[in-house]
Amino acid sequence: MNPLPNRLLRRIRWLAYGLIAVAMVAVGAVWLRQGDFAASVAGVAVPGGVSVGGPFALTDDHGRAVTDASFRGRWMLIYFGYTFCPDACPTALSNMSLALQKLGAEADGIQPLFITIDPKRDTEQVMSDYLESFDPRIVGLVGTQAQTDAIIKTYRLYVEPQKEVGDTYLVAHSAYLYLMGPDGKFVDVIDGATPGDQVADSVRKLIKDHST
Repeated sequence: MNPLPNRLLRRIRWLAYGLIAVAMVAVGAVWLRQGDFAASVAGVAVPGGVSVGGPFALTDDHGRAVTDASFRGRWMLIYFGYTFCPDACPTALSNMSLALQKLGAEADGIQPLFITIDPKRDTEQVMSDYLESFDPRIVGLVGTQAQTDAIIKTYRLYVEPQKEVGDTYLVAHSAYLYLMGPDGKFVDVIDGATPGDQVADSVRKLIKDHST
């Protein structure tokens, strides 16, 4: 029997990775919506005084050093993902882009961010090139592995890299848009798969509710 062509083998391998990633994201979604994180979403600090979000120091996709304080006075709408993501990330960033358009002038007070959880592959240039497909107001942020690990911890992200085959691998991860207030404090999360017009409605309502 002739061996399978390399191209077919690669496709089968990516399909397997994709199925694993979907399963892992589902597990992560359950974790996010239950227990400690659910308490945080409700505005209650989790046991041990750990809350969602915190200081960070990263580099944007144009090579400029930024921190969380760089965005004080503006609402931050943050999505955590990576450029090699086959589905969840482009979907979430497309929804974010549409939401910004739907918000119109209201989006002027919002800073949309895309923070990579895969610094090994997502360089500043890779992020810059990738974001050309989305709303130009979205700023890409990258960091060292240590900086990325710190963000994963403080934002209570679910991140689980799959088995590597060279530089070919997927990363199962939670897929939420995080809304942070002008003071840098956590407000709420929105599922990244939510259609853009609904994201806009949710962001508008959250800002209104937390501005009074």
